[in-house]
Amino acid sequence: MFLVSSSHLLRNALWADTIVSFATGLLQVAATAQLAELTRLPTSLLGWTGEFYLVYGLFVAWLASRKSPPRGLVWLVIVGNAAWAAATLALLSGGGLAPSPLGQAFVLVQALSVAALAALQFVGLRAKSAQAVA
Repeated sequence: MFLVSSSHLLRNALWADTIVSFATGLLQVAATAQLAELTRLPTSLLGWTGEFYLVYGLFVAWLASRKSPPRGLVWLVIVGNAAWAAATLALLSGGGLAPSPLGQAFVLVQALSVAALAALQFVGLRAKSAQAVA
């Protein structure tokens, strides 16, 4: 169960990132050709990003399972998520792709969800740091 208290926010945000990463990765790997047809996104892009999501999800699951995740690695996840969101949005605004409206929505939802996860992880890390000082 996800708790919203500040003491659990970081761990919950990491678990949410794990779940979203695995779900997206599985979808993109299992249905690469179908997604490419529906979204008009390149098969290779969908395939390799799907594989990345799966590997990344394992890493974030490992972090989330730690009693006290290493601060530096959490920062890596936060910065990586922010960069991923920015790069994903850049695909829509001049990445040389011509996705269908569904493809645009697919990319936009990914960018916004990754940005939201980065924000939650940032707030959770700050709350955890403040709690440790108190």
